Amino acid sequence: MRALRIAGLGTDGCTIILETGDRRDRFTLVVDDTLHAAVRGDLPRLDPTEIDPASEMRPREIQARVRAGASVEQLATAAGVSSERIERFAYPVLLERSRMTQLAQQAHPVRADGPDVRTLEQVVADTFHRRGHDLNAVTWDSWRGEDGEWAVQLRWRAGRSENRAQWTLHPGAHGGTVTAVDDHATDLIDPQPAAQLRTVGPVTDETRPALAVPDDAPTQPPKRPRKNRAAIPSWEDVLLGVRSP
Repeated sequence: MRALRIAGLGTDGCTIILETGDRRDRFTLVVDDTLHAAVRGDLPRLDPTEIDPASEMRPREIQARVRAGASVEQLATAAGVSSERIERFAYPVLLERSRMTQLAQQAHPVRADGPDVRTLEQVVADTFHRRGHDLNAVTWDSWRGEDGEWAVQLRWRAGRSENRAQWTLHPGAHGGTVTAVDDHATDLIDPQPAAQLRTVGPVTDETRPALAVPDDAPTQPPKRPRKNRAAIPSWEDVLLGVRSP
């Protein structure tokens, strides 16, 4: 529940000006019989279950959830309030996420052989160009995980499939680095093209004689000569000790 404090009286002398603790929002309260009854304690007490659930979501909690990746619409739906009420607390964090996304795009992707000299944005643009994907249809986003590290995500459509690639940002000198988290991210920053099939070299004047077939070459392999069965003694001759002539 958000606490309000009295800032002063209105110019008409019949209203009280209330403000939040951070002085970002102000409210007016009419001094009438209902207020007097509330001061005397004559009004019924509200049960905690009847209090607006949005009052339990403090600005710090809203900002923490947005920093972790939640959207304004998701929090507004969960709290049952308008998006405008959530957005005024989430706006500074949304700017922070946008800034970290830009830092990740200018960081250098790390592969097995070390960091690339190009930025993540340049590598992704080159990969998309070679594969015929539309770079203007991608969506970048970032958030801070439970481990305190920032994650950056790229979303795009290829045909009917929705694809996502995620990296971890490591800020540092010369733009910092990003490391792939999933297979899509690794595939996008891999500079090696797909393996090509082995091809046969062209026939030149130097190699043509070696490939030429003589006109008198037999079309079928020669038959192996048959052994002379008469020169081999039979088993009867072996038993009688008689050799065949």
